[in-house]
Amino acid sequence: MKERNLKNQQWVKNSTDKRGYIVGSILATIIALSPYLFYLHESVPSSQHWDTFLFSYNSRSWGDANLAMWILTGKLLPLLFLVIWFFTCRHWWYHAILVPITMYTFQIFSFFNDELNYLDQFQLLYLVPIMAIIVPSIYLIRAKIFNKINYADKSMEELEAEFMIKPKTLWGKIKQYF
Repeated sequence: MKERNLKNQQWVKNSTDKRGYIVGSILATIIALSPYLFYLHESVPSSQHWDTFLFSYNSRSWGDANLAMWILTGKLLPLLFLVIWFFTCRHWWYHAILVPITMYTFQIFSFFNDELNYLDQFQLLYLVPIMAIIVPSIYLIRAKIFNKINYADKSMEELEAEFMIKPKTLWGKIKQYF
């Protein structure tokens, strides 16, 4: 019976290791392909209307579709990198990454709003409520860490490991924020 449990535990460990390698390989491929993703805008014509077999895009306020897609890829790629960093970061301060993620998300939504004259005009006003939640929570975590450092003989790495939340699945990581 003990041998069976040991084999089952070993199988679960090997399957999660394989899954980690697959997810890591996908993320590494996305990061390695990022220069190609950035230069996708060069395949977009320099006309106001762009037709593909999937969709049709009219860049009314941008002038030409090439410029619009260049601006969009300049917003999407940093957002992609920040999301990858957020879900793979193991430090206690990783919630601070939510602030630039929110900023880039707001900029992308503003990009598609044709009524705006300036893309990045009032984004700080929309970030204030998010920062009002994230910054104090990070400060409280930092205060707890330094409080424990003063009263314990643990290293900084041990304290970071103590405060670290480690969900097992991607869905678990997403679910812990909502």
